[in-house]
Amino acid sequence: MKKNRRIISILLGPVLFLFCYFLLPADVFTTAAARGSVGMVLWMALWWVTGPVDYAVTAFLPIAVNAVFNFVDMSAVISNYSSETIMLLLGASILVVSWEVTGLDRRIAAKCLSLVGGKLSTQLIFWFILTTALSSVLPNAVVCATITPIAVSMLKFIGEEDIGESKNGSLILLTIAYGAGVGGLATPLGGAMNLVTVEYIEELTGKEFMYTSWVIRFLPVMLVLVVSNVIYLIVRHCKKGDRLAGSKEYFVSVYKEMPKMTKEEIISFLLFVIATVLSFTRQFYQDLLPGLKPAYVFIVCAVLSFFIKKEDGERLLKWKNTQGKILWELIYIFAGGLALGTLINKSGAADDIGALVSSMNLDGGFITVLIIVAVTLLLSDVTSNTATAAVAIPIVISIVNGMGKDPIPYVYIASIGVNLSYMLPTSIRAIPVGYGLKPKFMLKEGIGMTVIVIALMSITGYLLLTYWPAFSTT
Repeated sequence: MKKNRRIISILLGPVLFLFCYFLLPADVFTTAAARGSVGMVLWMALWWVTGPVDYAVTAFLPIAVNAVFNFVDMSAVISNYSSETIMLLLGASILVVSWEVTGLDRRIAAKCLSLVGGKLSTQLIFWFILTTALSSVLPNAVVCATITPIAVSMLKFIGEEDIGESKNGSLILLTIAYGAGVGGLATPLGGAMNLVTVEYIEELTGKEFMYTSWVIRFLPVMLVLVVSNVIYLIVRHCKKGDRLAGSKEYFVSVYKEMPKMTKEEIISFLLFVIATVLSFTRQFYQDLLPGLKPAYVFIVCAVLSFFIKKEDGERLLKWKNTQGKILWELIYIFAGGLALGTLINKSGAADDIGALVSSMNLDGGFITVLIIVAVTLLLSDVTSNTATAAVAIPIVISIVNGMGKDPIPYVYIASIGVNLSYMLPTSIRAIPVGYGLKPKFMLKEGIGMTVIVIALMSITGYLLLTYWPAFSTT
């Protein structure tokens, strides 16, 4: 029976694709490329969730299908598999290998557990608030890529080796992905998607946009998001007495009993800290070193890690041994998500969706807000947040201008959906999947969270639009 389900899943993927390619209405999706790209979303989502083949194999479908159907220029698809974010993930993965070799991962894990303790609800709150705070001023991919391996080290330390089979482990990694997404909305520095929005606001107003204005206007939104996400995670999953293995006191004693850090541990730790700090402080040296972006900082530090020598004179890392421990699946899943987004955007499918929204004769009221939030959030689930912003923001401006209303508050509302997404292993959500989180679990939890967030953000956005005049200004 299990074999039959696998065969059905394998066959159903291309069937869904061909159904969309040939049968989606041409008056909605105006080109074969757009219809095929929508079919690719369904095909990849099905295979990622049901898992009839390895997740990384599914991630290569955009290349294979585009080679046959030629939806978009192949160089645009291929470039996603060697993008800056992919280099960042590769560099971070190599640095984390050095943790495992030196035993630094166990030391970090014991320290985290000694600070937070094993209570599940406390763990979820800690990881969510940490990633949300960091993502408010840093790219969410950097935050997720640096925080996730720390959490994985902690989980392995207490015996949760198989993240996919561990509900607690899966929840913690999912919480980190949620926090990284939510935090990006707090300030314009949270990601490139917000900077795209700022550019459009400056075009509309003809004046410089102050970042403090963003923080003030999104503060009510952030409060609702943080509280709702944490409540959802705790109420849905945490029962009284739920905890990870061991007590806080136990891990305090374990950490104290650990030997002093070796020279190799110290160097491995410093390289990761240097990469992280330089990524976080990019704005202070970008004029001096314009090419040293966060991705390349991690690559430089990863290269340096191969020069670390142990006390016996042997090199700590050798490529032959290291390559088997690199999370290649994580890297390819992330790249596949980016490539899928390229198909959606460059095929015209995203524009067709925008045109569909434009034809709904919206009046700027609650339904308008609901549709903007829902469409941008769902679009962010199948493509990158930045690509969604680049496509959706000008469409929203055009629609609202057609109503004769001020587009500024609606641009703010669109930014909410642009930043948030919960269901598919695309964008930063590929990172926890690469560490073992099952896409099926992500989708199952993400559907409920998506419905709740769309409802809450639509209500919040409408109330701010209606009752807070400052929300309509810059």
